Amino acid sequence: MQISVVIPLLNEEQSLVELYNWIVKVLRSNSFSYEIIFIDDGSTDGSWKTIEALSESDDRVKGIRFNRNYGKSQALHAGFLKAEGDVVITMDADLQDNPEEIPDLYDMIVKDGNDLVSGWKKKRYDNVLTKNLPSKVFNAAARKTSGVKLHDFNCGLKAYKNEVIKNIDVYGEMHRYIPVLAKNAGFYNITEKEVQHQARKYGKTKFGVSRFIYGFLDLISIWFLSKFGRRPMHLFGSLGVLMFIIGFVSAGWIGLSKLYKLYHGIPNILVVQNPWFYISLAVMIIGTQFFLAGFLGELILRSKRDKERYLIKKTTSNI
Repeated sequence: MQISVVIPLLNEEQSLVELYNWIVKVLRSNSFSYEIIFIDDGSTDGSWKTIEALSESDDRVKGIRFNRNYGKSQALHAGFLKAEGDVVITMDADLQDNPEEIPDLYDMIVKDGNDLVSGWKKKRYDNVLTKNLPSKVFNAAARKTSGVKLHDFNCGLKAYKNEVIKNIDVYGEMHRYIPVLAKNAGFYNITEKEVQHQARKYGKTKFGVSRFIYGFLDLISIWFLSKFGRRPMHLFGSLGVLMFIIGFVSAGWIGLSKLYKLYHGIPNILVVQNPWFYISLAVMIIGTQFFLAGFLGELILRSKRDKERYLIKKTTSNI
């Protein structure tokens, strides 16, 4: 199979049939073998009934339904597990991503040898203050922190080699940083393609300004995990030992200073009356806590077991 199209969605009943027809038209006109996987992330409208109807009429349409809303990252994770195509295309279900881009994205993976191609919505049809400007700031910070030179990390339209999506773990709210996850997994041929962005035709956006706040927090998390995720002791242990040594040396200096003054008959206060003694003691305690945090992190890392992060309520019969 050449292409798997993975589409996470939430309450997009009005757009699904039109999106399906558009995708199929493009794929058939280019003679691709394909599958379309819809992941219903807890929709409360008729989205699942529409997916079931599409699956009954076309066995290349597959559906996964969550029992509640878990988020886009979990939906992509479920879709990636089922995807069988050599190239996996992800896109949103709101008709803002253009399926006409699929053939070029496919060629950039297969013919040009890229591991991942990310869409770049250079011209956007979103609100300037609530989406466009925050997005520019967010993307600049992501480029600087991750070292992945993409203009638009948030674009839902992306293409991947199958081996990429099978070897990364999309969790939490990390769907924004799949290119960074891919880079950390050793897939370095990452590029972008300017894609056409379209105004939303039905319904309203499911994302607000808060997604950028969460995005920056996730960016910090992924930076930390990429640097120290496999060896937490390297960070916490180093900080702990350093702070303990500083505190221990400071406390020792205070004690020796007290003895020196006593020996030479110089008036001096009690050690326990010296505020620097308590500062040194606090630094030693904090250093010990950092060291223990690193040690516990190592233990947790070694005892970690995979477990389901979402519950699948139903699937179509062909999945």
